Amino acid sequence: MNKRRNEILQMVNHRKRIQVSELSEIIGVSGVTIRQDLNFLEKEGYLKRIHGAAVVNHVDDIDTRLEICFDVKQSLAIKAADLVTPNETVLIEGGSANALLARLLAERGDVTIITPSAYIAHLIRNTSANVILLGGVYQHHGESLVGPLTKLCIENINFSTAFLGVDGFHQDTGFTSRDMMRAEIASVILTKNRRNIVLTDSSKFGQIYPSTIGKTNNINILVTDSGISDGDLTFFKNNNVEVIF
Repeated sequence: MNKRRNEILQMVNHRKRIQVSELSEIIGVSGVTIRQDLNFLEKEGYLKRIHGAAVVNHVDDIDTRLEICFDVKQSLAIKAADLVTPNETVLIEGGSANALLARLLAERGDVTIITPSAYIAHLIRNTSANVILLGGVYQHHGESLVGPLTKLCIENINFSTAFLGVDGFHQDTGFTSRDMMRAEIASVILTKNRRNIVLTDSSKFGQIYPSTIGKTNNINILVTDSGISDGDLTFFKNNNVEVIF
């Protein structure tokens, strides 16, 4: 990696998010050159590109995560919303694609939404949807509620479908999360043995994170995009997971 790209990476890691125009001004090269450098750094897995800016590769701020592959996530949300029937009660665990799903369902106004995500509850606050926000310990970075109280709430509430977010998937580990506390909540949701649906774009496949989320065959449906590999498609089929893309 050349000196300029290393300097860009250091600034992105320090600032968490920085505009292309600002990088161009600080480093003293054109915006075209900065974009070429950012494309290279993203391809190598060092950062993520969003419109007009770059962000650190692993960011917990949901507003920023929503901007990464937004069109793909919106498409996943639309597909997932079609799986929900009128007057159904669903639990939406969290994640950026699931936030978009929650907004679509809330705008429909015919679904009860249970969630441990304060972000999702705030996102749909101005709709007529019936929203149940679970209690627990508030995580400032991801705006989620976790811990023993959240698990107790899930154990004592009823729903027919659960939508879960993940950070990674590998055939050796199954679905995984960077956040141990959120992974625990997701695993408790899976023990309810309802219709469990994972929303994730295909960029998560091949990535492994510390905390496993249940077992692959605990998932009924995976909603993803066409970037999923044939090998992973076969793996999910063998584990009785329906894949929608």
